[in-house]
Amino acid sequence: MRDVSRLLLAAICAAGIVIPVWAAAPGNAELLEEVPSPPKIIEGQPIDQPTITKRKDGENDIEEYSINGNVYMVKVIPPSGKPYYLHREDRDGEWVNDGPTRPLSVPQWTLFRF
Repeated sequence: MRDVSRLLLAAICAAGIVIPVWAAAPGNAELLEEVPSPPKIIEGQPIDQPTITKRKDGENDIEEYSINGNVYMVKVIPPSGKPYYLHREDRDGEWVNDGPTRPLSVPQWTLFRF
């Protein structure tokens, strides 16, 4: 008896969800074009690896990390001291120092737009 009442309650809840969704579907709905699936990764096939270009800038050694020709990170190795990294927060932004003494990172959220 107890199992029957649970089954009945589950059927009523399911009907309460399915019927309004079915009734809300418009009769003239169109199918969207098929979206292509993402490229498959084949086992053993290399994924885009960064290209590292090494050069000298004054006394500092510079390593530029790029993918598809776009530099996304620079490692600066001074003759004395610790190496530090420069990266961009966004594609059009300035270089940010991510070195031994990191600068204060201030959140840049949009709270209101007028």
